[in-house]
Amino acid sequence: MRAISIIGCGFVADLYMRSFALYPDIQIIGVYDKDAARAQVFAQYWKLENCSSLDALLAKAPADGVVLNLTNPDAHFEVNLACLTAGHHVYSEKPLATRFEDAQRLVDLAQEKNLHLASAPCSVLGQAAQTLGHALRNQVLGQPKLIYAELDDGYIVQAPYKKWFSPSGAPWPYEDEFRVGCTLEHAGYYLTWLIACFGSVASVTAASAEVVADKGITPLAAPDFSVATLFFESGMVARLTCSIVAPHDHGLRVFCDDGVISVDKAWDNNAPVKLQRRLVLRRKLIEKTRRKTYKLKGKTHPKVGRWGAASMNFALGPVEVLEAVDEGRACRLSPEFALHLTEVTLAIQNAGRDAGAQKMRSRCDVIEPMPWAQ
Repeated sequence: MRAISIIGCGFVADLYMRSFALYPDIQIIGVYDKDAARAQVFAQYWKLENCSSLDALLAKAPADGVVLNLTNPDAHFEVNLACLTAGHHVYSEKPLATRFEDAQRLVDLAQEKNLHLASAPCSVLGQAAQTLGHALRNQVLGQPKLIYAELDDGYIVQAPYKKWFSPSGAPWPYEDEFRVGCTLEHAGYYLTWLIACFGSVASVTAASAEVVADKGITPLAAPDFSVATLFFESGMVARLTCSIVAPHDHGLRVFCDDGVISVDKAWDNNAPVKLQRRLVLRRKLIEKTRRKTYKLKGKTHPKVGRWGAASMNFALGPVEVLEAVDEGRACRLSPEFALHLTEVTLAIQNAGRDAGAQKMRSRCDVIEPMPWAQ
């Protein structure tokens, strides 16, 4: 059996449990949350062992397992540090840390101890992202030139978010969401795809702002809008927007020599990858109205049905770490990948109104495709 230990029993923990149900060879060793009542409810709902303390959980966790950090974002660094110090491989929810220097410290410690350290989101290992990568590697529409990616979630402050609860009854953590900000929470869903395909981002030119001030929390919330132009070492250029103000749009478009490759749903592992060829009709240059679906051959990975806004297999990341441990190989979601993702995301989040171009200090390689996408 492959072992997972869970720290943090809030809203997202239920989404992971729904995904782990697809893997009969995974055993949840134990769970812990500083909110003892929440941990007890979660443990009873999923029939898991509730550990009395973080130390008790880490003492119980096997060395060849993975500790899953699902705590609130401001606790990520401290918890990740404790897990690595105790000698455990770690998969952390995003962000790895809320400061680049803290994330670098975690990566240094993981490398020193020869431990795996990975962070969400793991949809980059999912069918939609891997299919897109396959299409780009094979240049099915020629050389890619420019990318537009949108992660706009609608006018969330007017949504009935106080009525959103997970299956075990945990409320959607809206205060954390607003304080952490939509960029730190969501930019990674497409940043991981882009970094996986095109490698390191050399520099970021971005702006961010809080355009809806009244969110009913104090202190003030993080920016609820950001837009960034990403300049990759490979030469690729991409524009990425994040907001909880603009109408819902999770589309990604790659503009190539011969047309457009697009994905409409970032949070759906099964989202189709579409090809739209370009042609000259009489004296006009147009894209064909009909889009052709690009598919991989054979089976990909287990799928999780839709719940709420997403249809994602949250287990793909932890399973990748477990397989890397079992096989004695490098993990596709490497510490360097997590660090670079953190740095780029923070550069966008903290850009403000006049940050200008920012050069990135970290770098990482492209991600090796999943076996079924090669």
